[in-house]
Amino acid sequence: MLKKRVIVCLDVKDGRTTKGVKFQNNIDIGDPVEMAKEYYRQGVDELVFYDIIASARGRGPILDLISKVASQVFIPFCVGGGINTIEDIRSTILAGAEKVSLNSPAVKNPELITEGARIFGNQCIVLGMDVRKDPTKPSGYGTTIHGGRVDTGLDALEWAKKGVSLGAGEIVLNSMDADGMKTGYDVELTRMIAEAVPVPVIASGGGGTPQHLADVLKEGKADAALIASMVHTMGYTVDGIKKDLDKMGVPVRM
Repeated sequence: MLKKRVIVCLDVKDGRTTKGVKFQNNIDIGDPVEMAKEYYRQGVDELVFYDIIASARGRGPILDLISKVASQVFIPFCVGGGINTIEDIRSTILAGAEKVSLNSPAVKNPELITEGARIFGNQCIVLGMDVRKDPTKPSGYGTTIHGGRVDTGLDALEWAKKGVSLGAGEIVLNSMDADGMKTGYDVELTRMIAEAVPVPVIASGGGGTPQHLADVLKEGKADAALIASMVHTMGYTVDGIKKDLDKMGVPVRM
């Protein structure tokens, strides 16, 4: 049976790790390189770094941070934010990242997914989706960009399918309604997308207890769960969470 992954997300702003609720009221919580080393030591499967203001400010990828992390941490990691061109993807991968997450740029220029997948391989291209409940959309969910500030008008289910057909090899599915709330993932949303696409879906937004991860990995059919607050500020460790998941019958790498 395929093992489920536990992934830690570090939101980066001006070179520091930050944490907010629904992308608002962010506070500084530490040095991303030191934090990445600690989570690596605890046995995290992968890391994701989001430069949370890059797309809004029109900046390129955080290359110096990427190369520092790559020299200290020997597991796959993904970088999102400020990756707008093929050259940005190339420089991010050359700096040491295994994957790039495309959200705002993919919506504005879907060809970037196709070109990126053609040159670097599908496994390098992650479709990042910030999704909100929207009763006006056929699936009941719409997508947003620029950290939830701009509604794209796209139906979440249709955009997920389209992104994969264009070449995305994985989806990070973030529930904006649950983001930072620590009350559980949107299991219904995750299952809907996971059942509709043939690539791994990473559930994001809402993780507050190991039970929340178990729910979305089992009932939500997610291939991985993204966590942040749990390990940043709530006192959980990655290895502790994995032990709990193992006890709940979720296959994880110990």
